[in-house]
Amino acid sequence: MKFCSACGQPVIQQIPEGDSRLRYVCQSCHTIHYQNPNIVAGVLPTWGSQVLLCRRAIEPRRGFWTLPAGFMENGETLDQAARRETVEEACAQVGTMSLYQLFDLPHINQVHVFFRAELADLNFDVGVESLEVRLFEEHQVPWDELAFRTVARTLECYYRDRIEQHYPIGHEYLPPMNVSPTS
Repeated sequence: MKFCSACGQPVIQQIPEGDSRLRYVCQSCHTIHYQNPNIVAGVLPTWGSQVLLCRRAIEPRRGFWTLPAGFMENGETLDQAARRETVEEACAQVGTMSLYQLFDLPHINQVHVFFRAELADLNFDVGVESLEVRLFEEHQVPWDELAFRTVARTLECYYRDRIEQHYPIGHEYLPPMNVSPTS
């Protein structure tokens, strides 16, 4: 950040009084510009024993498979964001959603949140951000072609939990790929 979005004057990095972190601060209007993580909201849509996956039509990871998910917009609830992404990517509607998986990704300043939900019907189609949308049985999931680790972990947890029909809320920290979980 070089300029203040409030007044257009240059900003500097400093620790504001009463704070403990470096922030961008405008020396002219004294606005403190906080930078916070982005939230990705998504759905694990199911139909019986099948899950709905979308092949991405956009970068990053174009051509890879994912669950319908994307960045939350201002003015949305998590529920609204997850439902919107499901419509945008798969033209699909889901019923009641249950919070299922949370992932902390501080190395990319993101939090990923996935809900579990049954498809309302089989009226799904390719959305504007997808090349292909289809239902997969567990043995059909293209594990080597999944776009993101959070999607793979959500699916792994789902198939593990489905055996007992018990779906606890999971919360994991995912370190960068080149860092071990204990570092």
